[in-house]
Amino acid sequence: MAIGWLTVLKIVPWADVIQNAPVVVDGAKKLWNAASRQPRQPAAAPQPTSTSPIAQLEGRIDALEATLADQHAQLLASSELIKALADQNAQLIGRIDAQRRKLMWLGVISGVAALAAASSLWLQWT
Repeated sequence: MAIGWLTVLKIVPWADVIQNAPVVVDGAKKLWNAASRQPRQPAAAPQPTSTSPIAQLEGRIDALEATLADQHAQLLASSELIKALADQNAQLIGRIDAQRRKLMWLGVISGVAALAAASSLWLQWT
């Protein structure tokens, strides 16, 4: 059974989400800074195959270094994506908060207008 969007939006503690948005952005920025500061290992060219155990170990080390360099590049790309998503999330939360404030003011103004209309109708009937 699917939960309706309105129910989900009512369940979300928006005050906590808005309060924690800067923390998420700071965490993403720290992740990005930590990942980008690590020196990138240059990929080594594959060594010719040889039967000596030392040459085989050197070939394996070179392959592992190349794999490590590829994983580092993936880590940089992932952390950049996380940083971008956290920034977008912070902007979205700010906009939602602004819309919530506008909606609250609109509700207050509508309530005052409804009271004014009801009082004018009451005065006309009496």
